[in-house]
Amino acid sequence: MTAAERPLSRGAVARYAIGSLGTGGFATLPGLVLVYYLTDTLGVSALIAGLVVTAAKVWDVVIDPWIGARSDRALLRSGTRRTGMLVGALALPVGFALTFAVPPGVGPAASGAWVFIAFLATATAFSLFQVPYIALPAELTPDYDERTRLLTWRVVVLTLAILLFGAGGPEIRRAFDDEVTGYLVMAIVAGVVIGIGMLIAAGTAKRSDAAGLRRAGGPAPTGQLVAEPAVDGYREGFRALRRSLPFRVLLAVFVLQGLATGLMLAGAQFVATWVLESEAAVTLLFVALIAPALLVAPAWGVLARRIGKERAFRIASLVFAGATLGMVLIVWIPGPWVYLPVAVAGAAYAGMQSLPMAMLPDVISHDARMTGRERAGSFGGVWTAGETAGMALGATLLTLMLAATGYLESTGAETVEQAPAAIAGIALSFSLVPALLVAGSVLVLRRYPLRRRDVNIDASFDGGPGEPDHPNTPGAHGAPSTTDGSTR
Repeated sequence: MTAAERPLSRGAVARYAIGSLGTGGFATLPGLVLVYYLTDTLGVSALIAGLVVTAAKVWDVVIDPWIGARSDRALLRSGTRRTGMLVGALALPVGFALTFAVPPGVGPAASGAWVFIAFLATATAFSLFQVPYIALPAELTPDYDERTRLLTWRVVVLTLAILLFGAGGPEIRRAFDDEVTGYLVMAIVAGVVIGIGMLIAAGTAKRSDAAGLRRAGGPAPTGQLVAEPAVDGYREGFRALRRSLPFRVLLAVFVLQGLATGLMLAGAQFVATWVLESEAAVTLLFVALIAPALLVAPAWGVLARRIGKERAFRIASLVFAGATLGMVLIVWIPGPWVYLPVAVAGAAYAGMQSLPMAMLPDVISHDARMTGRERAGSFGGVWTAGETAGMALGATLLTLMLAATGYLESTGAETVEQAPAAIAGIALSFSLVPALLVAGSVLVLRRYPLRRRDVNIDASFDGGPGEPDHPNTPGAHGAPSTTDGSTR
């Protein structure tokens, strides 16, 4: 058994998983509180708040493919992706604190500009870490089930991070009489924890022997993938989308589901305040979401080993869609009963996170076998851009619904009364709309072509980089395979 085929050590799995303290924290807390902070503390209108958050995220979408290509170059040049991860881990806590450090007395327009600039810098730092972090599983192990194991434990930590930041962040904020001070302390504490998680995970990006041999002009070790520098990160990203059907399908599904979960995340505080009529209810919502996810996350890995990742992913998505659809009743009957379908959705969410992320390394390895070139960084850049876009557009969709239904913003301790239409819009953004988005993603998922046997062929491929498979190399079902994962 070669080193690449040995099971990952528990330490490697744990260090990689701890990185989700950073990714989960940054995905959760800004999505939960930033729009609310802009509208109900700084007095920024809902539409402008949505533009501020979305514009910063659009910047991420622009730079992520570029970062991915540079990560591939760094791997070839130095044998590791670690440098970018370290820079992101050190810079993010500073930018996150500045996002919630708007000086007192500043008007809504200037406040919005301050938050936009600071959040833009923070999002850039996050991308420097996230893009290579996403690329690592394809390089850490070629095994179908080991990737599921690696990403399952990452999602266990991710769900803990969602609970820690989603429930703990608002509690820190509410611990201070002055909400401006509360937001700043919350940001400082959260930023430090996020940075520590990222620094620990950066340790898994060790020097690659394959990359070192490549730089020296020698052959790559059998069965290992080696990066070749992309001339243009954007061009390579679009090429990856164009040539790889599995990647197009998986990314489309993940973006649709990111849009649904981003919408729910941004709307949770509004649901707690205006539908359940208790700001503290947001903590209960997150506990109801995460407690079942922690228990069920390993079970999705077991199910995937038995029936395949793609089938388990479809089941998780259908359960989530059904649970959110059931929450539509809060429009007419708000009450504590909503925590039950939230718990079911949380159990399904664990599978919706771990399984597609375990499928992504399979897609990357399949593309490497078909083309003879490894582009994990470029794939990671496009994937992160899509994930970011989905989450950001979820918050934007919420602000559009708020504006369309007449939601009234406020500043500081100012009290306003919301119209019934605005409250109904909040409730639907947390139930019906996410259900429809996830149901649509299930239809898209039907086109995903890779199965366990295809990934096993990729893992056993021992041709060196720069030596693409012959067009007649057996692919899925033993038939000649194309670069999009389909069969001729």
